[in-house]
Amino acid sequence: MKKVLFSMVIGLGMVSQANAFAGDAQAGKSKAAVCAACHGSNGIGTTDTYPNLAGQHADYIAKQLKAFKAGDRKDPLMSPMAANLSDQDMADLAAYFSSFNRDGSTAGGSASEGGQTAATAAPAPKFIPSAEAGKALYEHGDADRGIASCVGCHGQDGNSDVLINPNLADQHPEYLEKQLAAFKANTRHNASMNAVAANLTTEDIANIGAYFKDTSAVGEVKASTGKVAVKTLAGDVELGKAKSATCVACHNADGNSTVAMYPSIAGQGEAYLLKQLKEFKSGARDNAIMAGMVAGLSEDDMQNLAAYFASQTLKPVVGEENAAGHKLYIGGDAERGITACIACHGVSGKGMDNAGFPAIGGQHPTYLKAQLEQFRSGVRANDKNAMMQNIAAKLSDADIEALANYMSTLK
Repeated sequence: MKKVLFSMVIGLGMVSQANAFAGDAQAGKSKAAVCAACHGSNGIGTTDTYPNLAGQHADYIAKQLKAFKAGDRKDPLMSPMAANLSDQDMADLAAYFSSFNRDGSTAGGSASEGGQTAATAAPAPKFIPSAEAGKALYEHGDADRGIASCVGCHGQDGNSDVLINPNLADQHPEYLEKQLAAFKANTRHNASMNAVAANLTTEDIANIGAYFKDTSAVGEVKASTGKVAVKTLAGDVELGKAKSATCVACHNADGNSTVAMYPSIAGQGEAYLLKQLKEFKSGARDNAIMAGMVAGLSEDDMQNLAAYFASQTLKPVVGEENAAGHKLYIGGDAERGITACIACHGVSGKGMDNAGFPAIGGQHPTYLKAQLEQFRSGVRANDKNAMMQNIAAKLSDADIEALANYMSTLK
């Protein structure tokens, strides 16, 4: 009888302990924003480097989070991420990711990528020309599609060394696109160009045009994959452009600011831009200038403005290399609980718009420094789950200076 009672007491104790940290999937969802950069909002890793968590056993996920926090399992990205999680936070996150099917769909069978349910119609994909894809095609061609590289005849960045071949540098991109289309349609005749252009798609031609808008704005690229870059925008680009006249004074017509205290917003994520506009209007992000600018904007106005500036091409500033900033950006500092910036903002600083993380590469270092200082002081507090505030609070003045300089060099 004593053994039975003892077993019951132990069993009740275990049940009580389990219930103390029973995971709540809904609570986990609100805490999972920071995880989405690597593991996707539905637990499907954003790259092959990061594991899928969708449909994983909750006990396993919670165990690994505890191991990262305790230092029993070491990882420069995960250790700082887990450092501030409570046991309840870990249980909630584990419950959330384990609630998905292994393919990332919900238990009901619908996909939940980017927090979007099957009941919500996704906006129709809209093609936005990619300068990077254009440069890749120009420099490397595409052997699989029988497209020769252009650089052999027209030179690096369109500066031809062959007298019978034209310079393309500083040429109007619209003109270049028109001529390529004419070569493709055989309404302009040149045996070499007709052969090259024959295999170009309309999107390829637009990508090459985007590259020649500003060849200096594109960093080093790898060979073309032959895939067309498609960017989905929820807003109306043309309506946004028409509405953007008041933005020109600070951000310029194409979103590339020439004043260091104002950010370049060209090519910034649409979701991130929309969030900032809404929060300037609500007061969640405090800025006297922007509050006045957005006061009269409707929800549609903000969506369209975000789409317009997201569709533009960033012209990166010329930043100064910084070894200390590089080290902190890539690896963080586990001893001080500083998460590596690369986890959310990516290797080249392009961010992850689906997760709400902005692009910071090629941005004015003066602006970047100001934002880190504002997060550190709490003047800016519109970040998800106070994530940036928690990180910035641990940064010294020297850290902020180094990071701002390094991030400005990213392309």
